[in-house]
Order: sequence, then structure tokens, then C-alpha cells
Amino acid sequence: MPKIGTPLSATAVRNLKEPGKYYDLHGLFLRIEPTGSRRWVQRVSVAGRQREIGLGSADLVTLAEARELAVSNKKLARAGGDPLAVKREHIAIPSLNEAIDKVIELNAPTWTNAKHAAQFKSTLTNYVTPKLGRRPVNDIQAADILSVLQPIWVDKNETARRVKQRIGTVMKWAIAQGYRSDEPTLALNQVLPKPNRKTKHRASLPYTEVSACLNSISQSYAMLSTKLAIELLVLTATRSSEVRLADWREVDLDAKTWTIPAARMKMQEEHVIPLSDRATEVLQQAKALGDDGLIFPGMRSGRPMSDMTMSKLVKELGYPVDIHGFRTSFRTWVQEQTNTAHEVAERALAHKTTNKVEAAYARSDLFEKRRKLMDAWASYLKNEPAKVVQLR
Repeated sequence: MPKIGTPLSATAVRNLKEPGKYYDLHGLFLRIEPTGSRRWVQRVSVAGRQREIGLGSADLVTLAEARELAVSNKKLARAGGDPLAVKREHIAIPSLNEAIDKVIELNAPTWTNAKHAAQFKSTLTNYVTPKLGRRPVNDIQAADILSVLQPIWVDKNETARRVKQRIGTVMKWAIAQGYRSDEPTLALNQVLPKPNRKTKHRASLPYTEVSACLNSISQSYAMLSTKLAIELLVLTATRSSEVRLADWREVDLDAKTWTIPAARMKMQEEHVIPLSDRATEVLQQAKALGDDGLIFPGMRSGRPMSDMTMSKLVKELGYPVDIHGFRTSFRTWVQEQTNTAHEVAERALAHKTTNKVEAAYARSDLFEKRRKLMDAWASYLKNEPAKVVQLR
């Protein structure tokens, strides 16, 4: 990082990427945020107090322009004026590029997936900002957004819908900041055609074939850790990421429970899973392989097993299914082969309900009912009973 007082160059400004403060002259410095946002800021003494004045995005304001503004502010402050007050009188409306950076900076700490910020920005960078990025955020109209969505709305509908949603998020931020009064993407709901598509469900096995699939996996020449990971996923009806990132600190083998913290759950709520006898045995076998850190480590030290490792094994054995599809197999079995209440089944899958009655059930003690359900599922996978399981 350049020292204070070392002037920057235009080339250095273009190439600087690492988060930090890079100082120039007249109190001017370039601030780079972890999100990648690059802003000019000036520290200047106003009436005996050190104040910071934002001078705009480094992607829009050149070094020469920033220096000119800094000199002007410094002269005004020395003459007894207040550059901040002048700026407030002529408040600058941010460009769409600047607004996007602000939205990411504001929301990044709350996004559970560290990649979300990069995905949020790349979607807009690829389809929106080349055409609209330099426009003031209050100048962008529904027709402008329509012009970037229409070319991809049919052929890349999923991507287009994400683009629309993310532009909408930026527009809502602009409304909250007082930069505009309307959300232009709302006007497009009646203009953009509804795509003619069928919902794609993850490929799953009929529950009657899951036991045979597990037997095939068990008898395969795959690594034991991979076989155990898949079996635990099936026995607990969990998501792939929940199994792959499982940590020994989450498991209590004596109490036969697995507590997944909220930060690792899709619904952002802690999920306590009752472990059947077989699920406990699977974990004991995994523990014999090593009990430090991750339950199912990958080939690289400190890294979890990959989703591809699990999916590839299942497909190689002749089962063209998605790993996530085993949850569907479990849910269908519950519906067709047990008398389990809907709210218990949904809780077992860690689904979040919007129904007030079901939400009340979810807050009640459904743990023992879920334990009976998971025991019955493990028993079914072992014995494949034909009769309907009565859970009381």
C-alpha cells in the first residue's frame, strides 16, 4: 500500500484491487472495499474538525478530477467555508454502477453464501451495466430495463428473472435513499411474457428402490467415507451441503442427535436431527476413519467432500438420480406409507412454513415424533415392510 504523501498515478489507480486506503495529495485517498467498490474520499479540516468527504466512484471520477475537487474543497475550507454543506446543497445522484456497489456493500454481511456478492454483481455487469451503468439511478425508466431484459427473457429466462429481481433490489435502495420515487421493474410484470416451461424437479428414485440403491453403494469399490456420507444423507433426509460440511462438534452420539447450526441451514434456523440406530452406526464408522473437524473430508486437506463425488458414485451404479432427490423419495414414502402429520414431515425436512397453525406446531415439541419417523424410515430401508407404518 502506498505511504501517506506518496502521490498516486493514473496507472496505479487502474490496477489497485486489494481492499484498503491508498493516499494521494491534499487529504485525498482511494478507498477500496472488500466488495470491490472503489471510492474517492478526502479528509479535510473544517472549522477545526477533521471531516471526510466522498468524491465519487473511482470508476467514474478520474484521479485528475478527484484532485481538482480536493484542491477546491481545501481552498474553501481554508477560507472558512464548509465543503460538506456545499455538497449537500448540490447532492449528487449516484449512477447505477455506484448504486449497485452500495447495495452489495450494505447486504454482503447478511448473505450466508460468500459468493452471493460476486454473483449479484456479475449478473448485472453482464447484462445491465454495459448499457445503463453510467446513467444516474433516478434516470432509469421501465423502458430502459425492458431493453436489457427482452433479448434474454425467452432463451435465458432464469437468468433474466434474476437480473430483473436484482435491478429491483437496487431500485428499492434508491427509493429508500430518496433518489427516486418509483420501482420501474414493477411496470414490467404485465409486459414481459410468461415463459412456457415445465417445472423441473430433481430426479429421484421411487422409495421402493432406495434400499436396493444403498445396497449397491455399500457393495461398490468406492471409498468408505463416500458410501457413509450418502447413506447418512438418505437416512436423515438432509441436503448434500448439510452432510458434506458436517462437523463432529455438531454430533452427540450418546444422545443420538445431530444439530446443524442456523448458519448452515437454507432456512436460517437451527435444525436438530434425531439419529436412528443405523444413522448412529454410520457416524461411528465415520469416526473410526478420523474424528478431527469435518466428518466427511475431501481428498484435499481441510476441504469437504465434493457434491460431485457423491453424485458420480450414484450415477455410475446405474441410478440416474440427483443426490437431492433422495429427500423427495423420503417425502413420498412418508405420504404413502405412514400416517405422519404434514407438519411433522415438513419439520423433518427442515422446511419453513408460512401457515400460522403449522408454525405453531413447529414451535412445539415435535422432536420425539420426528425421532419415531426417522426410526421408521431406517427400518423401512433395512426391511422394506409392505404395511403402512403407524406412528403414535
